[in-house]
Amino acid sequence: MKLEMICTGEEVLSGQIVDTNAAWFANVMMEHGIEVQRRVTLGDRLEDLIAVFQERSLHADIILVNGGLGPTSDDLSAEAMAKAKGEPLVENAEWRAKMEAWFSRNNREMPASNLKQALLPESAVMVDNPVGTACGFRVKLNRAWLYFTPGVPFELKHMVQEQFLPFIKQEFGLDAKVALNKLLTLGHGESTLADKLEALELPAGITIGYRSSMPHIEIKLFARGDKAIALLPRVTNHVRQVLGTAVVAENRATLAEEIHHRLLNSGLSLSLAESCTGGMLTSQLVAFPGSSSYLHQGLVTYSNESKVRILGVQPSTLDDHGAVSIATVEEMAMGARAILDSDYALATSGIAGPDGGTEEKPVGTVAIALATKGGCYSQMIQLPRRSRELVRSLSSAVAYDMLRRELLGEAVIVDYSSIGRFAK
Repeated sequence: MKLEMICTGEEVLSGQIVDTNAAWFANVMMEHGIEVQRRVTLGDRLEDLIAVFQERSLHADIILVNGGLGPTSDDLSAEAMAKAKGEPLVENAEWRAKMEAWFSRNNREMPASNLKQALLPESAVMVDNPVGTACGFRVKLNRAWLYFTPGVPFELKHMVQEQFLPFIKQEFGLDAKVALNKLLTLGHGESTLADKLEALELPAGITIGYRSSMPHIEIKLFARGDKAIALLPRVTNHVRQVLGTAVVAENRATLAEEIHHRLLNSGLSLSLAESCTGGMLTSQLVAFPGSSSYLHQGLVTYSNESKVRILGVQPSTLDDHGAVSIATVEEMAMGARAILDSDYALATSGIAGPDGGTEEKPVGTVAIALATKGGCYSQMIQLPRRSRELVRSLSSAVAYDMLRRELLGEAVIVDYSSIGRFAK
């Protein structure tokens, strides 16, 4: 089965919004053993839509079309599909009734423009949208089924999981058993990881893939068929051994997610003191429900004065060593931990850029400390030629890796091939 995706919308094409739908869809399909073989992004122009529907339907078996089903004049997917097939748009009475009932339940008058969302190509099969006012539909053109979904991410995800996946499994007989393990890595480039793994002899049915999701590289181990699935745990363990300290989590999207699951219901507590990361550490944890059970506080102590008054950093430490230093970040971590007697505290202080660096401490220099009830671990890393955002996200990941290793009883500070250590 050859699966493709067509993404529509001027805001997507121009980069005004990031197309998270395409990344999410491709990842979900991969987890079900199906690869998206081509993706096309185009704007809200009728002629372009018609042309791409006609051209790609000659090559694909099924095409997910995302976007262009709204009530406004620039939502052209249904009209373009009708013209591509040479047939009229007709009102779908079932969907009009559902829209009218939805507006009635919510004590709202349905705008006349919403009636457009019930107009489908004559040969279309309506696909229910349980969470929105734009129904989906599917149409057969040439060799392909074109499957139309709304651009709203929440609506797309419901329809893919509840309607699209069951349809393609039934239509194309996709009943092969598949399994996927994901290893999250930190501090090593994709080529470095690939060099270590390319010599591995994998059993039949197991393949390795890579996905860059900075600050991480994700290793995907995909198994097809019962025999390969049975061997997947052994292969995964072997890959972990080959990569060593590069692997920081299994089947987690981020290190923050790994930390959350290790601290949740553990009875342990954590405080955070952030300077250059500016709340990123805290924000990543509070994204998970239940984080209040272990997270005591997240303090953004950006100025030197706040470091002194809130965390108890000695003014002489700042005068002698500067804000970006081992001495300062250790006092930040110990001060944050002491406020509520937390089990652990992490602290960061650095120069995220693009300005503010010096010859002694260039942009990308970051000090990180982990305070425990038994002592303090600290290091200074160097992240040259990275964007401000990447300096902050990499620093956050390294901080969480220090805590993760402490929780596991491992060496807290390790070498990363793509992250420099401050040597002065």
